[in-house]
Amino acid sequence: MNQLIDVGIIGGGPAGMSAALALGRARKRVVVIDEGRPRNRVTRESHGFLTRDGITPSEFRRIAREQISAYPSVHFVEDTAVTITGHDGNFLIMTAQGTTYQSKKLLFAVGMKDLPLPVNGLAEVYGKSAFVCPYCDGWELRDQPLVLIANGEKALHLAKVLSGWTNHYTLCTNGPDEFTEEQRMELLQHRIPVFDSPIERIVSIDGMVQHVELTDGNSISCTGIFFAPKLVAASDLPQALGCQVTEAGTIIVDNFGKTSVPGVYSAGDAATTQYQVITAAALGSAAGMSINNELLVEAWNRQS
Repeated sequence: MNQLIDVGIIGGGPAGMSAALALGRARKRVVVIDEGRPRNRVTRESHGFLTRDGITPSEFRRIAREQISAYPSVHFVEDTAVTITGHDGNFLIMTAQGTTYQSKKLLFAVGMKDLPLPVNGLAEVYGKSAFVCPYCDGWELRDQPLVLIANGEKALHLAKVLSGWTNHYTLCTNGPDEFTEEQRMELLQHRIPVFDSPIERIVSIDGMVQHVELTDGNSISCTGIFFAPKLVAASDLPQALGCQVTEAGTIIVDNFGKTSVPGVYSAGDAATTQYQVITAAALGSAAGMSINNELLVEAWNRQS
């Protein structure tokens, strides 16, 4: 038997939970489907969220769920949505565990996922002394000797951003650089050492990086690493439904989280490149309110 709900939320991170909170307070029947493997689970602390700076991702989720539990119309299920069919007002969500939900509206808060980078030793330090976002973790590594692993335009962008936290960093392109001559001159002018030999391995102790060894024999001592991740969409369900996406897989939405498909919304990292917990939560709240408004207007018009 199908379970009838107002909104099916795919993804239970900050965006999905924030939307669930807004919808729960609006007395909507909501199911949040989440497989329990958030991208930030490798991180010891989350930063930049007012009143929650430094909280662990698991504790953030625990508190959020505890507070949302005050609204009985919201339910969390640890499951994976595998297929979604139907149309605005009547979507059918089928999960890996065989449950089917019949939902009026959908919200994709599925985020992005990391593709493994071919760097020996990176997995051991990721989330402990190697990070992807200076705004999230730059403060903890301020004024320390760091290595930046990136190439091309991404490397130049990260080099400029990282300069706000330290002037002691080395750029490793992990292979032939992809810079234009103008970009090489810019890096030279700012006295940023650049190594283009492939990385042999990252040497660490208990997750704390000691140095980066290159195949040409060079060894770069450092206490932290920032690197440019390779990200892909965490779910192909939005595209399967017809949602327009960018080349990078980000779902295209308007200011209210609406996608190109009627009745389908998206929020959080799935719909923006501003990968911040507080941003995801804000977008989720906005999408939740927009969905509620749409449901209310539809109900109002049916009674006219």
